Amino acid sequence: QVQLVESGGGLVQPGGSLRLSCAASGSSFSKNGMAWYRQAPGKQRELVAAIRRTSITNYTDSVKGRFTISRDNAKNTVYLQMNSLKPEDTAVYYCNTNPPLWHWGQGTQVTVSS
Repeated sequence: QVQLVESGGGLVQPGGSLRLSCAASGSSFSKNGMAWYRQAPGKQRELVAAIRRTSITNYTDSVKGRFTISRDNAKNTVYLQMNSLKPEDTAVYYCNTNPPLWHWGQGTQVTVSS
């Protein structure tokens, strides 16, 4: 079973930046489209950004122009560069395939607050 380990979250002021990483075990990483999801308190988990095997990307409207998803198949890792962060970006961030097929990792907390 593939294991997902997210990292890079933290507390940041509005307008700040963070770079999230997600490392996946196993050999099937490069065969799958990957995505970042987030879940804010009291809300459903939502897809934030996705990247296909071909590296074509797409983003939910609220993060377009601020977030960038990328992948390194040699390292079985997907990244999320987050710039111009807003308080409404506060959530636990997870990675998974798109659509999600693997067991969820523990996520990484992102808190945007002054």
